[in-house]
Amino acid sequence: MRRVIAVANQKGGVGKTTTVMNLGAALAAMGYRVVVVDLDSQGALTASFGYNPYQVNPSTTELLLQPELSLGNILRGGGERLDVAPASAELLSAEYRLLKQPDRTHRLKNAISAVQDDFDFVIIDTPPNLGLLTVNALVAAGELLIPVKTDYLAMRGVRPLLESVWLIRDKINPKLDLLGVLPTMHPPDSPHAAAVLEELRSVFKNRLFSTTIPMDEAAAVAPVTRQAVIDFKPDSLVAAAYRRLAEEVSDALR
Repeated sequence: MRRVIAVANQKGGVGKTTTVMNLGAALAAMGYRVVVVDLDSQGALTASFGYNPYQVNPSTTELLLQPELSLGNILRGGGERLDVAPASAELLSAEYRLLKQPDRTHRLKNAISAVQDDFDFVIIDTPPNLGLLTVNALVAAGELLIPVKTDYLAMRGVRPLLESVWLIRDKINPKLDLLGVLPTMHPPDSPHAAAVLEELRSVFKNRLFSTTIPMDEAAAVAPVTRQAVIDFKPDSLVAAAYRRLAEEVSDALR
């Protein structure tokens, strides 16, 4: 069954792109066919796979502006069983150009539907806001994964995101569901981070992933080498955590 997962949080710096890249790579290593989609005009996911957001074409910009294109038309290689739908630096202007289009919220969904039998997972990286690009991801997705850095301010951003998500589910995409909240960038020796993690458990209960992604320099260095951390430092704590997350995600909804 093809699964489309949007990775979103309106707060930046919580590990969205790192999670998309490494969850995608870990699922591919398990034998699944995976596409990761860059919907952020900053192009961090695209650059992490070695593609230049200022030169890549076609990209998700063209995908959204040219409805005759399908997701398969823009894919680049990202590894064995792993493909990348890259973003260009022009994606932000594309968002404004879409505003007058009647199907503006469904462009990504339509593009993915055209290749729905070709992949097991489509994982979408979103910008740190609740604009039209993020809405396109939430309309296209059946599941939402929310990375939350284990600090108080990052946790506060979850509620407005969920309010928007449930509005989209009620009005546009009734199939959208919360896959889970993922604690990220967790410093294991911090009492504050431990308190935030406990609060997340009390609020989200079984919707909080068992996996917690630790703070680990390897996750920050890996994109410089154009590798997922599970390939760059497979024995690191963060690589092991993303492999566990992939197992949790693959087991969900079976």
